[in-house]
Amino acid sequence: MEITGGVELPAFREDVELRTADGLTLVGELALPETADPVATLVCLHPLPTHGGFMDSHIIRKAAARLPALAELAVLRFNFRGVTSPRGTSEGSFGGGVDERLDLAAAMAFVTGRGLPAPWLLGWSFGTEVALKYGLEHPIEGAILLSPPLHRTSADEVAAWAGSGRRLVAVVPELDDYLRPAEAAERFAAVPEAELVPVEGGKHLWVGEKQTSRVLSEIVRQLNPAALPLPTTWGS
Repeated sequence: MEITGGVELPAFREDVELRTADGLTLVGELALPETADPVATLVCLHPLPTHGGFMDSHIIRKAAARLPALAELAVLRFNFRGVTSPRGTSEGSFGGGVDERLDLAAAMAFVTGRGLPAPWLLGWSFGTEVALKYGLEHPIEGAILLSPPLHRTSADEVAAWAGSGRRLVAVVPELDDYLRPAEAAERFAAVPEAELVPVEGGKHLWVGEKQTSRVLSEIVRQLNPAALPLPTTWGS
């Protein structure tokens, strides 16, 4: 079977609920490898809710569908407050990137409670803002930023990552609508250890299997490089 599009590979999948400090219930899913303990954990922070972002935004959905089987990763994805997907609706309303601090805290409390190993944040667009602003409050290995717009993140919040001991990887599309590689290099210069990954031909939404594979491979390069290259077929 060719691994493409909406293919969902085997995993243990569990509907989960996250409880925030301000009393909201957020809906999500945890996907775990079937044949081994996870080597690392991916906590997914989706794009802007007011522009259609949710836990099923395609890169996040495909990470959950493929990476437990292909790279032995645990993948936690959830809807930020006020967001609806086929999984259900998270309570509350859009917090403008401020109240979502509590959503991230609820996700990380879940990771800790389940004893999931080596957590990384995966932010996409709006999700990168939440990761950058609040990720350092939690015991993470690092953060991978897909298409970071840097609209809501201040220069001081970016600079705080310098010397933090957490890895920071910005995956920046060559043709992004908001932040392209040359400007990204300037904006992240305050974090000398940050890794900037420009993607030739990439666009903000990472449409198409070529771009999807590029992004998923970059995630695995950070969390479990021994699993590379990712296979393109499944089964005998």
